[in-house]
Amino acid sequence: MEPVKATMTTDKAEEPVTTTCSYWVPRKKRRCKMTANKGSEFCGAHAPTTATTATSDDKSAEDSFQERIPCPLDHKHTVFKRKLAKHLTICNARDQESSLPYIVKGVNSGEDLKETDEELEKFNQIKLHELADEEFYSLIDKVKELYDKHINSSIQELQLEHESLKEELSRKDYGQETLRQLTQASSLLGILEHDHQLTDHTSYVEFGAGKGQLAYFLATVLQEQKLSHSQVVLIDRMSLRHKKDNKLANREVVQRIRADIADLKLSALPELKKTQRTVALSKHLCGAATDLTLRCILGDGNASSDYVLIALCCHHRCSWRSYVGRKFLQEAGIGAREFAILTKMVSWAVCGTGLSRERRKAMESADFQPTETNTQRLTRQEREQIGQQCKRVLDYGRLDHLRSHGYQAELKFYVPRDVTLENVVLLARPTSSKLECQNK
Repeated sequence: MEPVKATMTTDKAEEPVTTTCSYWVPRKKRRCKMTANKGSEFCGAHAPTTATTATSDDKSAEDSFQERIPCPLDHKHTVFKRKLAKHLTICNARDQESSLPYIVKGVNSGEDLKETDEELEKFNQIKLHELADEEFYSLIDKVKELYDKHINSSIQELQLEHESLKEELSRKDYGQETLRQLTQASSLLGILEHDHQLTDHTSYVEFGAGKGQLAYFLATVLQEQKLSHSQVVLIDRMSLRHKKDNKLANREVVQRIRADIADLKLSALPELKKTQRTVALSKHLCGAATDLTLRCILGDGNASSDYVLIALCCHHRCSWRSYVGRKFLQEAGIGAREFAILTKMVSWAVCGTGLSRERRKAMESADFQPTETNTQRLTRQEREQIGQQCKRVLDYGRLDHLRSHGYQAELKFYVPRDVTLENVVLLARPTSSKLECQNK
């Protein structure tokens, strides 16, 4: 019998394949989570501008030798030079000129100012620690006077919970961040129910909808309550992945509109003609976007909203051009320069110790508690209090603007501070006299 010849395998063990991008994102202090391209350690957005190695895949090999250049619209990402023309037509950063009737460039951007863009930019570069004592304390005194006169203890709690989210909030496998988001959404839905706004024949327009978490739960409630003639319209300027509203069983109840709020003419939106009422809402509308939304609602007389609910945040991102309460501040002696300083002071309300994440971590590992320093002319407690007052003064300017347009408007604490420091919601509805004018 012939000996059996041993067969030897020549296949080499497969090398581990990089599945996610290796690019280190300095701002987030972690690696990019996008999928890496074939034969590359990087995703398309972070691929080096030139490649030196090819792959066995013909198309990947061809692409790897193509020159990548920064996108001229947004230098944070790169594109293949040979695909630049096509990319410019679909890039999220493009200036979206449109023939759509509801897109009107700059319709909600705000009135012309006496200050130039260069002057406003110069004001934005002001550093608080470089201000003279006279200007620094003078502005703080104006803020305190406005706060004591108009706000003080007038903001009441309205912390509710909607029945539809009780099961979600009781889950033990959710982390703190998920529960925080759910608590906020539950309270906002509870307020809508409390104010009898969950009705049929209503369009709920969510501004700055993002991934649509609030819209998802709202649409679920509409379906559960069989409000079949109502709809949720999501407004956002970006096209995002992993949208929550895609998980709805009946996606016809939700409509997405891709538009910048600054360019949105609400009365020309065809979706709103399907219903009799309009409710404007938002859960996370940063700074200037809140003012753009109020301009969008109030500046278009043919699209007046029957109810407004906006959870306020990120006052440091307000801008003098778009801010709707300019008249209120100017009457108190606060102009463009003081406004820029004020939008820096608001950060004191939410910055905690004022120490960076790295320094806090180092101190925790060393079992060391930081002592209070007074390098900013005020104690940390004083800064936090003044920061809160600055936020509420900016919010009151918005209330004043709404009231001048025939709306009843108020502020409420809609969740506890241990859920989020940004725990104030703006609520508004037309006065009876305004409703009579609309019905004539």
